[in-house]
Amino acid sequence: MNFNVSERYNCVVIQFKGNVMGGPDAVKLNEKLHELIDDGKTNVVADVGKVKFMNSSGLGMLIGGLTTMRKAGGDLRIANPTDKIESLLVVTKLVTVFDHFESLEEAVESFSSSEEE
Repeated sequence: MNFNVSERYNCVVIQFKGNVMGGPDAVKLNEKLHELIDDGKTNVVADVGKVKFMNSSGLGMLIGGLTTMRKAGGDLRIANPTDKIESLLVVTKLVTVFDHFESLEEAVESFSSSEEE
């Protein structure tokens, strides 16, 4: 798994590629999220559109990221879930836990609209 980090307006986008299977990757992601929190950036979008495969450890990694960001007063939202990942979220009932969006643009914009409420 690889991930790229970029900033969009009022949030940070982490674009995942390849197989998301936890393990050492979970440690790298957790370190990156803590760096973002230290920089005062707590709104994160996980773009999973280029993920080929995700196992339960990969899901656990995203849940850990969500917990980390919510504890810091932010959120982690999912963008571009493939059909496989969408069904994984439904089967595990995580579809009710994560805010998820069809496109990256919708996910990024969701942070703007939630701040205005």
